[in-house]
Amino acid sequence: MAHDSHAKTLPADLAAPSFVGAWQGRALMAGAVFSVIAAVLAVAEGSLEHLLRAWLLGLMMAFGFAIGGLALLMLQYCTGGKWGLLLRRPLEAMSRTLPLVFVYWLVVALFMKRLYLWAQIGDVSAALKAGLIDEIQAHCIAYKRPMLNPAAFVGVSLLCFAIWWYYTWRLNRLGALRDTQSADSTPFWIKKLENISGPGIIIYALTMTAAVIYWVMSLDPTWYSSVYGLLFLVSQAYAALAFAVIAVVSLAKADPIKTVLRQTEQHDLGKFLFAFVMLNIYLAFGQFLIIWSGNLPEEINWYLDRIRGGWGVVITLDFIFHWLIPFTLLLSRDLKRNRKRLVRVCQWMIFARFVDLFWLIEPNFKDAARNLHFSWGILEYAAVPAAMTAFWVAYFCMQLKTRPLVQTNDPHVAEILEPEHAHA
Repeated sequence: MAHDSHAKTLPADLAAPSFVGAWQGRALMAGAVFSVIAAVLAVAEGSLEHLLRAWLLGLMMAFGFAIGGLALLMLQYCTGGKWGLLLRRPLEAMSRTLPLVFVYWLVVALFMKRLYLWAQIGDVSAALKAGLIDEIQAHCIAYKRPMLNPAAFVGVSLLCFAIWWYYTWRLNRLGALRDTQSADSTPFWIKKLENISGPGIIIYALTMTAAVIYWVMSLDPTWYSSVYGLLFLVSQAYAALAFAVIAVVSLAKADPIKTVLRQTEQHDLGKFLFAFVMLNIYLAFGQFLIIWSGNLPEEINWYLDRIRGGWGVVITLDFIFHWLIPFTLLLSRDLKRNRKRLVRVCQWMIFARFVDLFWLIEPNFKDAARNLHFSWGILEYAAVPAAMTAFWVAYFCMQLKTRPLVQTNDPHVAEILEPEHAHA
């Protein structure tokens, strides 16, 4: 490797800048404000139904950031690359927010009978005779009862959280331990972290799929999709990577990230985002095309609930927000090299993920399927997830402050400190 005489050096202080504490304070304030707004809206509506639906959306946003961050961390350990030096600490901090995600999930578990049709139905035959469910729903609930029951919901979810917590604890512990070792131990750490992360990615895919089947897909017990978990896997990476890029670019206002974030690596992060934008729309449209062309009534109804009755506007906006806008903007080389514009695109991607989750969750309920209408409850879909996400950001900032932002014994440190023309 050719070194330039003008190469930079790492600053002595690698801790998070003081303004991270200000971020934390603003996030807590925003969370408090949105919590008050959500409470007022819930009182105005006079019902917990929309509050709980909005809470589920907030859970899925926070879950996507935390577990998506863990998945990207394991992916980085398996693939290597300079992007790991930049994103490793934000990704570790994102994964350590798992306890807050668990608290959010507890509310869903406690009120599952207010959210999930299968949890409300005890005797399927009696519910069918009473007109609470139709024949298709009765058949599906009875057939899936060994899986769709409160004990299985809680048991599988707790098992998933235990597995995610193990990998979070293990990778964060080894990451901190690696900081105490010399650069000579790098081959050992690379191999060790690869051996943990490789199987970890597979286990993550399986457990995350199980979680989203219980937490979201089972809202409609008649619906099934063989790529549902994969769609969430890609969407989690889509949103988690966008948040991580916002974090690292914002941290570049001061050292130590200011020293290590070059335009070259920022451009690479933009291309990485672009890849997930493409993969996301490919899978979403692929599922739609296969089901629509198959013309099977039991599958098409799920889409009809999300297209008719005003929902066509939402799915159109979802397509524009989730794919068309970020795809078009990230084609630009100059935008990917402009920090302010890249952050704006990432913020937009996170907003688009929120719209997508709203489109996935709300039409599962009888009063909303093929019937998009305004109510105080719809406004709760903005206030509740905003409050939950703000509190999650505050917790993330707290975790970010606990470790140095740059791993000094990373093999890419010397290269990333060189002037950009050195590898032109």
